[in-house]
Order: sequence, then structure tokens, then C-alpha cells
Amino acid sequence: MSNKANKNVLRAGTITAGTALMLLMSSPAFALTRDDGDDPGPGLSVIETLGLYVAAPLVLFLVIAGLVMAGDKTRKPAGNKG
Repeated sequence: MSNKANKNVLRAGTITAGTALMLLMSSPAFALTRDDGDDPGPGLSVIETLGLYVAAPLVLFLVIAGLVMAGDKTRKPAGNKG
């Protein structure tokens, strides 16, 4: 193997080992046991979830877009100069 290939293999091994180490260190974040003081509230229904994560952002986008368009229409169009 050439020196360049050895460097690439070493680099790939280092990145793989680093990624595996980070995943092992973060594994307690995926634990199902509750911590002291952890008091989750009731879950959202399907309608509440869709309203919160789909409908509300769409409505907000439409309101902002409407305000921008309304502000743009108040200006008089510039005539063609040429």
C-alpha cells in the first residue's frame, strides 16, 4: 500500500472510532428509565400534534407572506425608463 492509502485508512479508522465512541457516550440519553424529578405531561393526540406541527407553521407562514405582499402592493410600480 502506498503512503497516501495508509493515511486514508488511518483517517477512516479514526473517524469510525470517534463516531462509535460518541454513540456509546450518548447511549444513556436513549434510556427508558425515568430520572428523579422527571414528570412528563400527558401525550398529544393526533389532531393536537398535526395542529401544532403542521397547521400552526402553515398559518404563520401564510400570515407573514400576506403581510409582505400587502406591504409590497402599497408601493407604486416604477415606470419603465428606457
